[in-house]
Amino acid sequence: QVQLVESGGGLVQFGGSLRLSCAASGSAYSIDVMGWYRQAPGKQREFVARITGGGSTMYRDSVKGRFTISRDNAKNMVYLQMNNLKPEDTAVYYCNVVSPGGTFWGQGTQVTVSS
Repeated sequence: QVQLVESGGGLVQFGGSLRLSCAASGSAYSIDVMGWYRQAPGKQREFVARITGGGSTMYRDSVKGRFTISRDNAKNMVYLQMNNLKPEDTAVYYCNVVSPGGTFWGQGTQVTVSS
């Protein structure tokens, strides 16, 4: 089992920045991919970004050039730096990890971008 706790969400104005953090504990030594998803009201959860243990990254098109995912393997942490935020980025952001034991999700952190 892997437990995930997100932090760093909040209310920010259009064009502002936020940094999300996710701490993994439990059987975190075997984590491979770490990532972020988001879910806006009335919409399905969608992929935002992911990073492998080797540092390879992938982003959804709408956040490329604005969001940066990174991780600290020694601390079992994953981060999402979000710059130039837009109202359409408003959502609950969820941390996600993939390990040999399965796929795990955090409880989510709210990001609200005002126009």
